[in-house]
Amino acid sequence: MGESFAPETLEAIFLAQVAADPSSLHFSPVRTGKHNSSFWVQSNRGKFVLRIAPPDDAGFLFYERLMMRQEPELHTLIGVQTEIPIAKIVGHDFSREQIARDYLVMAALPGTPLSDAHWLGQSILNRALYQVGEHLQALHSLTATEHLGQRSYGYLGAHHPMEPQPTWWEAFRVMWHKLLDDVVACGSYTDFEADHLRALLDRHQEHFQHAVEPHLLHMDVWGQNILIDEHGNVTGLVDFDRALWGDVEIEFAVLDYCGISEPVFWEGYGAERDASHAAQIRRQFYLLYEIQKYMPIRVWRRNNPTEAARYKEYSFRVAAALE
Repeated sequence: MGESFAPETLEAIFLAQVAADPSSLHFSPVRTGKHNSSFWVQSNRGKFVLRIAPPDDAGFLFYERLMMRQEPELHTLIGVQTEIPIAKIVGHDFSREQIARDYLVMAALPGTPLSDAHWLGQSILNRALYQVGEHLQALHSLTATEHLGQRSYGYLGAHHPMEPQPTWWEAFRVMWHKLLDDVVACGSYTDFEADHLRALLDRHQEHFQHAVEPHLLHMDVWGQNILIDEHGNVTGLVDFDRALWGDVEIEFAVLDYCGISEPVFWEGYGAERDASHAAQIRRQFYLLYEIQKYMPIRVWRRNNPTEAARYKEYSFRVAAALE
């Protein structure tokens, strides 16, 4: 969110996690990322990223509150179980004793965000998207059943924004209702409009009665969260704080929206997408889940009700096709 902090504050919280020489520290803002305040840290111990969560009154979607708290466990799991290039979290503090925020420190990954790699040509972009496909397939191979010891669905992390649900349908319904609550709370939907969308999902319940494993999903794969080298090799996937456990198709809807799900991505992913009528219906609801979130974000954190109104119009167009 681009906040500034006193140098002595940054130094104190970093040194609480990394035994570095104070005289060697240099902090500079990370320009990518729109939620946390992040800083590059140069030190005699190496290069790190210090990420500081927003204040508690910043205005959050239901699953964003305290979401940083699920990252340490996720990074450990992914680092042990896959070859995905993920940053090592070297320290974190969620006690609020030093600063009234959650924060963590990660080892810096090499590479440039795909969104900033203006020099890349099509062949380099294709290599990157192919490898993103490979990495997401590996991520999706992790299930709550096997790795958390519970066949549960939803946001299952330490931030606990919802109760775990026994089926994906029940989890998505809870998520749908909670998101609509947020859109009403920010003033973008009336209660009547939100209730119409609640009923719309219930009318399509049959299309969500499919067998789904609780797969681990990133849910924020876009250009800023993909790091690449000059050859297009993926050197990092970052920002797992929005991760949830559920239907891989909802991840694909985010990839559609962010322009990642190109044919070469699917070659890397190594599996065909469900093209059934039921999947097409689900895809529209998953797209709605993605785009409706921008109304609270634009109102609460960007103070831009005009842009929120555009997302409302877009959402209503998508919803109309499901009537």
